[in-house]
Amino acid sequence: MIIKTKYKLCRRLGVGIFEKCQTQKYTLSETRRSGDRRGKRRKMLSEYGLQLIEKQKLRFAYGIRERQLSRYVKESLSKKDVNPTEYLYSRLETRLDNVVYRLGLAPTRAMARQLVSHGHIMVNDRRVSIASSQLKVGDKINIRKESLNKVVFAELENKIKETLPVDWLSFDLKKKEGKVIASPVLGDNEVYDFKTILEFYGR
Repeated sequence: MIIKTKYKLCRRLGVGIFEKCQTQKYTLSETRRSGDRRGKRRKMLSEYGLQLIEKQKLRFAYGIRERQLSRYVKESLSKKDVNPTEYLYSRLETRLDNVVYRLGLAPTRAMARQLVSHGHIMVNDRRVSIASSQLKVGDKINIRKESLNKVVFAELENKIKETLPVDWLSFDLKKKEGKVIASPVLGDNEVYDFKTILEFYGR
C-alpha cells in the first residue's frame, strides 16, 4: 500500500501512526502549527466519525488495505469462545511483515513488507515472500544467507539492540534468528481502540 501524504494523515488522525511522524522535528513543527491555529474551534466529531478515525489509524499503521482489515474483523467476530478484540490484535501482530518489524530487522513496517516481498526473509528455513503470512508459536524467522551482506542489514546487531522488545518474540543475535515464543496479548497501553474498530464494522 503506497501512502504519499503521511504528514497530512498524521495531522488528520491525530496520532503518530508512521515512524516519520514520531520524530522531534515533526513534533516541533506541529507545536508551531498548533500555535498558529490557537483560538480556532475544532469541529466536533460524531460517534461514527470517531470510529472511522480509529479504524483509519489502525489500517494505516499496519499498512493494510480496507478489504484486508474488513476480513480480519469478520474472522474475529465469527470465532466462538474467543475475545474478538484479542483475536484481531493477534491477527495483525502475527503477520510476517509486522514480526520482521518487531524483531528490528526493518526500521518500519513498510520496509519490512519490502524485505519480505523481495524474498530476503525465511520462515522455518523456507523462503516466504507474502507479507500477510500468519506466524504461530514456534515459528523461526531469519534472513536468507544470500541477503545478509545487503546494505539494509548493515549494523544489524546495533539496530536490534535499539528496538523496543516485545515479550512474545525472541531474537538470537549469534544465530541472527528470531522466534515466536508466545501469542501476542493486547495490553492496557495499546494506542488503538480495537473495541471501537469492531463497533465501526458492526454498524
